[in-house]
Amino acid sequence: MGHRQVISRLKEEAKAVNGETVIITFHPHPRKIVSSAILGIRLINTLEEKTELLQGLGIDHLVVVPFTDAFANQTPEDYLNNFLIGKFHPHTIIIGYDHRFGRDRLGDYRLLERKAAVYNYQLKEIPKHVLENISISSTHIREAILHSNASTANKLLGYEFFFSGTVVHGNKLGRKLGYPTANLKIEDEEKITPGNGIYAVYAEVGGRRSEDGSEKTELGSQTSDFRLLTSTLFKGMMSIGFRPTVDGKTRVVEVNIFDFDEEIYGQTLKVYLKKYLREEIKFDGLDALVKQIGLDKVES
Repeated sequence: MGHRQVISRLKEEAKAVNGETVIITFHPHPRKIVSSAILGIRLINTLEEKTELLQGLGIDHLVVVPFTDAFANQTPEDYLNNFLIGKFHPHTIIIGYDHRFGRDRLGDYRLLERKAAVYNYQLKEIPKHVLENISISSTHIREAILHSNASTANKLLGYEFFFSGTVVHGNKLGRKLGYPTANLKIEDEEKITPGNGIYAVYAEVGGRRSEDGSEKTELGSQTSDFRLLTSTLFKGMMSIGFRPTVDGKTRVVEVNIFDFDEEIYGQTLKVYLKKYLREEIKFDGLDALVKQIGLDKVES
């Protein structure tokens, strides 16, 4: 939600001068290049997802800069002269008050302020409280996702948290129980995934939405400006965890899509969290498990 405040301001500034909006981001995550502590990176959005969301917000240009040692080791002056000015000739630069750039992070807002008259651009500051809210909210979002708190994560995001995976073969137990599931392999290891438990979800299969006659729902009621999230999606339920009633050895992600009976192995399934239903439980046999799954479907 904090990022959306910044983006709204960017769009307002562009509209005022009949200009175009440009957002600059880096890939891979700069910490992977400038820090040895890379194991803790957990992305709320992958680059592809970030691109999709920004397109939905009506941003004119997204510039993805390959973040390399050479790029990180530019002097602040070179970063400004050769990159920001040389590539974009900006009318207005909007930047955080504490943003650092260039070798040894020596470039800052004050440098941009001193150079504004030289290069004839306006400089706008993102206030401290907005940036702190973004940082705090991002931490809370990650914690909420990891601890299965879908409602908090969605509220802070302003849209339903989503992730994608490739449908792979499982042990076909769900089919035998009357609830066939799509087993997902999450391709991007840096993408954060929800904590263990049972969830009500929406699903998009290989880029396809629900057709007339299927059980479906309209997603995105809380975020009308996220146009990509207002299409019709399949309803379903998801289990993440170790399946303690069955074997309890391997963590799996399984999605049961309601009123759906197609072979979709190898296709991409995009899953949107609707709400958390319950924790994993070890039942006294498959009959008790099937009974609970039926109740989960009703609650979904």
